Amino acid sequence: MCGIVGLLSKDLKCPDDRILLRMTDSLAHRGPDGEGIYIDYGIGLGHRRLSILDLTNAGQQPMISNDKRYVIVFNGEIYNYKELKTELVSLGYSFRSRTDTEVLLYAYIEWGEDALKRLNGMFAFAVWDTIRKKLFFARDRYGIKPLYYFDSPNCFLFASEIKAIIVHPEAEVSIDLQGLMEYMTFQNFFTDKTLFNRIHLLPPATWIKFSFEYGNWIKTSEQYWDYNFVDSEFDADEREIEEELNRLFEQAVTRQLVSDVDVGAYLSGGMDSGSITAIAARVFPYIRSFTCGFDLRSASGIEIGFDERTNAEYMSYLFKTMHYEAVIKSGDMERVMDSLMWHLEEPRVGQCYPNYYISQLASKFVKVVLAGTGGDELFGGYPWRYYRAVNNKGFDDYVDKYYAFWQRLIPQDNYKNFFKPIHNSIDISQGKEIFRDVFKNNQQKIDRPEDYINQSLYFEAKTFLHGLFVIEDKISMAHGLETRVPFLDNDLVDFAMKVPVKYKLGKLNEVVSINENEAGNKTEKYYQKTRDGKLILRKAMEQYIPRDITDAIKQGFSAPDASWFKGDSIEFVKRTICTKNARIYNYFDYATVNALIDEHLNGKQNRRLLIWSLLSVESFLGQFMR
Repeated sequence: MCGIVGLLSKDLKCPDDRILLRMTDSLAHRGPDGEGIYIDYGIGLGHRRLSILDLTNAGQQPMISNDKRYVIVFNGEIYNYKELKTELVSLGYSFRSRTDTEVLLYAYIEWGEDALKRLNGMFAFAVWDTIRKKLFFARDRYGIKPLYYFDSPNCFLFASEIKAIIVHPEAEVSIDLQGLMEYMTFQNFFTDKTLFNRIHLLPPATWIKFSFEYGNWIKTSEQYWDYNFVDSEFDADEREIEEELNRLFEQAVTRQLVSDVDVGAYLSGGMDSGSITAIAARVFPYIRSFTCGFDLRSASGIEIGFDERTNAEYMSYLFKTMHYEAVIKSGDMERVMDSLMWHLEEPRVGQCYPNYYISQLASKFVKVVLAGTGGDELFGGYPWRYYRAVNNKGFDDYVDKYYAFWQRLIPQDNYKNFFKPIHNSIDISQGKEIFRDVFKNNQQKIDRPEDYINQSLYFEAKTFLHGLFVIEDKISMAHGLETRVPFLDNDLVDFAMKVPVKYKLGKLNEVVSINENEAGNKTEKYYQKTRDGKLILRKAMEQYIPRDITDAIKQGFSAPDASWFKGDSIEFVKRTICTKNARIYNYFDYATVNALIDEHLNGKQNRRLLIWSLLSVESFLGQFMR
């Protein structure tokens, strides 16, 4: 896990080494163990190293091939690198290090773009061909590792984080208004936009290539993989599916334990992280585990149950882990806001400051940590969301229903007034088309409830899960910590996408019309029709963790912000985003915003997601758009 940067000079002149060094140094937090740059005519590459495999100098980057023709910078981990190395040795390649970086370099040299289909891991990398003057860069299947880029007539810039790009004088910093509208519509980005004008996030499972041909730069790109949730019929009974799931899950966790440094595990108290920790503890006795709880003295309603430390401590006892806890109070959000946004660079899904604190805790003891992210998206962990649009008159009806849920920050009646200051500079009608475009490569026959469930699983893996990965990467790397996600092992994902919906969900005829912005205690209402989800995974995980954990109601990792925003942190909210001097009111209408905030403060609606987004955008503007 590292940080990478790149600079392609389109006039083929040598880049300025001082600029390249500043770009690389801006990512020092991602790689405290080493740095390096490479400069040639037309190209500059930079790298910050977090040493995980082969801690010697043989693993330094940028790494150059034995024949001096190819140069690579790489961020991530290739979990099947040993198998690939064996194959490459049989083809005549020799290796100077024990790193997956060198294996990736020669895999690309041997197989070109097709090498991507052989990689099982998380990655963002770039390879420069010094002879053909070709730059190739790519991102992993799921988007676990980010890679941003900026393209102008004079140069092409890319980096693991945006802050490295905006160091370059060519990348003038300004806000992308359409990107701001997209974020405030979905609390996420469904396109490749960011909040920075002309800076894009390379989509998952995508490569871009620049080739210098006949005096011109030719740019090509391709998406090399996509999710494909299908309601297939296995030639196996439920027990056989469960056994295969167990085999693939154990294989996935074991693969991701490869490391030359200490590995730990997040232990939230839930099924997914608990099962991962159980397997990891077999390989590494007394493995360190980490959990985060909340001071709930001022919480109310559904948020009273947001602390899972008791279950985490119980599983730590069972697995004999060395267990560490952090307890977050309301003021911790206020204290960390600006530091958090500096590392995130752009807000995405949900309130993520608890993740910041748990990463900070884990980084004091280990360099690598396992997380349970992905189990919900692959096995149907959010039934109350899918059931909103499970019985439809057609695909258009499905899009209308599901869009209405994901367009969840601003009530539709307030939408136009909300953006009044920039109304003439954006197209507020694009929201539904952006939503619909997510499905453009997933055109399957849709006529049954199971088909719509698979559409929803596809959508959430492409958008919500991807947003979680971007956040997790930025937050963990803020502390020089590598997070691995065993549920996103290729073999496990390929299997999960083929598991029939009936083994994931059991109440396809339910109709759910829960308003998540409703105020008050709605715990039973929230779950009365949704005690469901991840059925086959629950059964499979029973061999690792207690049944009362596998049978528990799904609970996300979330702080009691709805209570805190109108209680302990009310003054912070008021002085940050309720004053006319706030920067957000260059883009949003003051009266409309404050009327929505008042609904939360008065207990009429739960606007915690909106308030968090407004606080995030305010902090972002203060740090990046001065």
